[in-house]
Amino acid sequence: MKRPKFYLIVIIACLLTVAAVVASPDQNGQATVISFNVPGSTGTFPLDINASGDTVGGYTSAGLNHGFLRTADGTFTTIDYPGALYTMASGVNSEGAIVGFYALVAVPGPLTVRHGFLLRDGVFTSIDPAGSVFTNPLGINPEGDVVGRLCTALPCGRPGVGNYHGFRWRDGETVIIDPPDARETNAWKISPDGDVVGGFRETGGPNRLFLLQGDQFTLFDLPGALSITQDNGGINARGDIVGTYCEAAPCNLGAVGSHGFLLRRGEFTTIDVPGSVRTSATAINASGEITGFYNDGSVGHGYVLTRRY
Repeated sequence: MKRPKFYLIVIIACLLTVAAVVASPDQNGQATVISFNVPGSTGTFPLDINASGDTVGGYTSAGLNHGFLRTADGTFTTIDYPGALYTMASGVNSEGAIVGFYALVAVPGPLTVRHGFLLRDGVFTSIDPAGSVFTNPLGINPEGDVVGRLCTALPCGRPGVGNYHGFRWRDGETVIIDPPDARETNAWKISPDGDVVGGFRETGGPNRLFLLQGDQFTLFDLPGALSITQDNGGINARGDIVGTYCEAAPCNLGAVGSHGFLLRRGEFTTIDVPGSVRTSATAINASGEITGFYNDGSVGHGYVLTRRY
């Protein structure tokens, strides 16, 4: 696997300001929430949204996990990699190309081999960077650049306490993404301009965020050094970033006391779906539509949040 010869400039950004915490929809009518579930599912977990408002993710039914595509008009399509007993769709671009990951066992865990895939025009292509035993593509931009995380030796662990490297893949070529001194790197999404957002941690340090623009890293924390998840998050063409933080560590997607967040023009906003006990934000598109999932105390539900710019 190819490793980059750049990524050497580090900037520490401490310019975030805290906006008032906003529940959605807000009292001024500037935000609306659509909640949805795949019919017949016992949990629905969106992971990305494209410029057309189409979402992809995974859902559970009868003890199995399947990928899904939900178009903006509410139509659902199941996505199952051929021969797999576990499939998750994790990224979709404006051209409708979908990336995700799959396993040949029904309940993958930290000891299970996973493979990535690209689904374009109805054809699956496996994404398996050389040496990877656990490949999680998480985002794809209109140019077909795929980003995600990979691990080269089992057990890989959960994101946040794992042994992951970020990666960028296109047409079979792989570049590793690791901020300087990173112990673990998770590349979440890639913008149309090629900017990559994700999470990382240094040896003995907390979970942090990075933005990679060209060969330059910007490394930063949330206001108040809030604990963030390494699992997933997103960026759009405007440079807005979403993710998930927790009231206490360790922080994972779906953890009790978790909240989505939005970083826009240096302002930090909390995202909580009304009535939820936990909310995650996993992606944002160019129109500012945010997707993710929440739990109301029973099962996981998907949502799309629209806020006016």
